[in-house]
Amino acid sequence: MKVSFFGAAGEVTGSCHLVEAAGHRILLDCGMIQGGRDEARRNGERFAFDTRNLDTMILSHAHIDHVGRLPLLRKRGYKGDIHTQYATKSLSKIMLEDSARLAAQDVEYENKRRARRGMKPIEPVYDEDDVRDVLHQLKGHAYDQWFEPVPNVRVRLRDAGHIIGAAIVEVHADEDGQTKKLVFSGDIGPKGTPILRDPTTVTDADLVMLESTYGDRLHRARTDTIAELGQIFETVHQRPGMVLIPAFSVGRTQEILYWFAQNFEEWGLDRMQIAIDSPMADKVTKVYDDHQDLFDEEAKHIWQNKLNPFKLPNLRFIASVDESRRLNETKGGQIIIAGSGMCNGGRIRHHLKHHLWRDSTHVIFPGYQAHGTLGRELVDGAKFVNIFGERIRVQAQLHTVGGLSAHADQAGLLEWYGHFGSKPPVYLVHGEDPAREVLALKLREQFHAEVELARPGMTVSF
Repeated sequence: MKVSFFGAAGEVTGSCHLVEAAGHRILLDCGMIQGGRDEARRNGERFAFDTRNLDTMILSHAHIDHVGRLPLLRKRGYKGDIHTQYATKSLSKIMLEDSARLAAQDVEYENKRRARRGMKPIEPVYDEDDVRDVLHQLKGHAYDQWFEPVPNVRVRLRDAGHIIGAAIVEVHADEDGQTKKLVFSGDIGPKGTPILRDPTTVTDADLVMLESTYGDRLHRARTDTIAELGQIFETVHQRPGMVLIPAFSVGRTQEILYWFAQNFEEWGLDRMQIAIDSPMADKVTKVYDDHQDLFDEEAKHIWQNKLNPFKLPNLRFIASVDESRRLNETKGGQIIIAGSGMCNGGRIRHHLKHHLWRDSTHVIFPGYQAHGTLGRELVDGAKFVNIFGERIRVQAQLHTVGGLSAHADQAGLLEWYGHFGSKPPVYLVHGEDPAREVLALKLREQFHAEVELARPGMTVSF
């Protein structure tokens, strides 16, 4: 069995890995690279492997940095099956359709700029037709059930506790009378995440590919984070202002609504208007509602007996662009949750443009902000930022509340790996080098594990 790393090897986006086993070539994920313009350009480059020689594909979950280049993969020759958890199949349709729409808008804007300069127009890396084609290739599976995507290779998807449908991927390959087992963590969620079940523990493997997004830090306790959110809203009520929350449409938005429901009166949310300014988040929330069988026991109880977080009395899901624009006509008394989570696209940028310069505005960052994104500029303390070509002064009050992360922290990653009895070799993926280096040191010290940092183009055999 061989593994080659082609994405999320030294960065946190663009997940893409090739497994060669039992005479077959199996792709794990095909995600979009996120960040600034340089990262965006990389998405259209040639794949570093032959797309026509792939035999099958496994998709860990529906976040765009894991699923985002699937239509391009199809466009460039891959016509085989794409196996994933059944909730991920539903979410992938929403994510990819939205991605194609945003790409078309970005290209339209860019081509107007190029036309004014006498430059040739460009085309998006894929369009809605490419999305429609690749969706036919998705095959849904339940957690914990074995399936055989190609002869002599068995796969099982385990609950990763990251977002609905997110999976740890176990690959068993039979070759030359031996069975080898690869475990790809995908993105591991923290224990105790609302709505979701805790990540499944796996006890045996010959090689582990482990995510490392937060390998160098510990999250605040969720209880502390919820208390901090309460304090923020107390401040908001003392001096009415806008509350802007850049949040991923999948996972983060739904958890925020969960905590809003749990603290609805205590935080004075009944005195404010709550807007989910994302058509995609509306669709995703409906998928969550449709898959309550994947909820943890506490969430199932809440949905049946208490205030449904997705149906708060003052909650609106904003669909049209005109409705979105009208949100900025008020200066306070409103909470706007909008994508994207790193402020590198979507409607949140419009709201930031209108309100960052006001000192009564509160911006809450509930998740990781990658290098090269507007969100990273803000949390790093930029005094001015450029949004849609305009220089905006930053006077808003900024809050980073890491306790809502959908990724396990260093302690969670170490605990998850610690369940492997034989302490197999580890290749760290999906993390920037500072985080990976610290996690590697901890794995060596605590478990005497063999640990390597995956690099683009690196191939390992075992």
